[in-house]
Parts: sequence; structure tokens; C-alpha cells
Amino acid sequence: MSSNQINPRKLLNSKWTAVTPTQKEKHFIVTQIEFDEEGDVTSCLIEAIMSKRIFHIEWQELKNQDQWVQGWK
Repeated sequence: MSSNQINPRKLLNSKWTAVTPTQKEKHFIVTQIEFDEEGDVTSCLIEAIMSKRIFHIEWQELKNQDQWVQGWK
């Protein structure tokens, strides 16, 4: 499995494309990131561009190139 290189500090407002769209939701943007005192990500929210639905996601899932492509493709 190849992986996307991600700096958690640069996730906010980053754009992502789902490799396998569900409910016609293909393009997403990271709308919220929360960190703990050590600087580790504790919460990550992404928003579907078309539907405006918001999802909680484990930010490490975005590293999986089988599921996510960085940018809007």
C-alpha cells in the first residue's frame, strides 16, 4: 500500500478526492482539526463539497491512497 505524505499541521482546508465515491460525494475539504497538548491530532472533520455533509474521520485514513487522493481530481 502506498501512502500519501501528510503533515497534520497542514491538513486544515486541504482538499481530498475519494477514490470510491459514496452517495455521489467525491470531493472533500478538511474543515476542522483539533490537537492535544502534545500536538497530536485528536479530531478531524471533512466536509463533502456537493452535499455539505460533515464527517468525522481518523486523519491517518487520508494516508491510504487506495481510499484518498490529495487534491480534487
